[in-house]
Amino acid sequence: MSIERAIEEKILKAIEAGDFDNLRGMGKPLDLTAYFNTPEDLRLAYALLKSNEFVPEEVEMLREITILKEKIEACSNDEDRNVLIKKLNEQNLAFSVAIEKYKKRKA
Repeated sequence: MSIERAIEEKILKAIEAGDFDNLRGMGKPLDLTAYFNTPEDLRLAYALLKSNEFVPEEVEMLREITILKEKIEACSNDEDRNVLIKKLNEQNLAFSVAIEKYKKRKA
């Protein structure tokens, strides 16, 4: 029996046993914004770390940026929106600095 066939059988047994029911994020679309905002040479490593629930600082920053953008869109109070925009600008700057540090280390 080939390894591909053995793997396929294990997957089918797991499906029948319900091992794939109620997985985190089931039925929700994938949000790949942070993935594609991450520099290409870091994507695979960060994706592996994230799937094991270890998130590097830069990826966490991108998540926070996304959350701030969503809050700004939903905000109806101008004063609160300005505070959120200021936080977003600070977070974008911190992310840019972190990426530049990474690029300098790599060079």
